[in-house]
Amino acid sequence: MAIKITDECINCGACEPECPNNAIYEGGVEWAIADGTSVKGAYTLMDGSTMDADQRNAPISVDTYYIVPNKCTECQGFHEEPQCAAVCPVDCCVPDEMYQETVDELLGKKDKLHV
Repeated sequence: MAIKITDECINCGACEPECPNNAIYEGGVEWAIADGTSVKGAYTLMDGSTMDADQRNAPISVDTYYIVPNKCTECQGFHEEPQCAAVCPVDCCVPDEMYQETVDELLGKKDKLHV
C-alpha cells in the first residue's frame, strides 16, 4: 500500500528529498506524474483512468506535506523501507489503508515511473 502523511505532520520537510519517486509535495503545491520520473505522455493511474504525465494537478493537501499515491512505491526497488517514514521525526508517514498493493504491484509501478 502507499504511504500517507497524517495530520500530525509538523511541515519539517525531511521526507520530501528522500522520496525516489518525487511523490511527496509541500502542502499547496500542484503535482504531476512527470515530476522526478521518466514518464512522458499518457499515464494510466491505479484506478484505470489516464492522464497526461505533465498535467498539473490540484494539491492533495494545502496545510501539510502530502504523498501522491499514484507515485508512491513504498521505496520498493530503491530501499529496504519507506524513507519518508525512516526520517520523519514525528512518525506521521504511515501505510495508507486505502491503497492495498502487493510488492510485485509496487515494483511494477516503480518500473512504469522510471523507464
